[in-house]
Amino acid sequence: MDVRKIQKLIQLLEGSDVAEIEIKEGEDSVRISRLNSGMMTNAAPQHFYTPPPVGHAAPVAAAAPAAEVHTAAAAPSGHVVESPMVGTFYRASSPTAKPFAEVGQSVKVGDTLCIIEAMKMLNQIQSDVSGVIKAILVENEQPVEFGQPLFIVE
Repeated sequence: MDVRKIQKLIQLLEGSDVAEIEIKEGEDSVRISRLNSGMMTNAAPQHFYTPPPVGHAAPVAAAAPAAEVHTAAAAPSGHVVESPMVGTFYRASSPTAKPFAEVGQSVKVGDTLCIIEAMKMLNQIQSDVSGVIKAILVENEQPVEFGQPLFIVE
């Protein structure tokens, strides 16, 4: 990628409210961030969810994160509650609080299942179906991506 293009991107970023930008041109890519290094010291490594290519049948297990919590040997069937945003997954409102949802717990539509922190905003994620929690697919305090499976409710 041309250095002049990178300099122009930096100028555009400085003149906007955007904190970070990533551009890909063919095999080249560049990520520019206005975050200072002090803000990044406690950041967890980013894991990005990549949907399977269009036209290929992907097994259900391939879409699940590598670290699964409270799951049986075979992936349970049921309704998948997906992350509506990118952020950090929290099972409870504070480290000492009781988790919002546990495996085997009955939930109704509108019950809070977890919190996803995105850009310093805490967003309660509510159940969109009634049923019993069969699996929690993400560990506490792990980064999640848009559309990533979080819970299985049957």
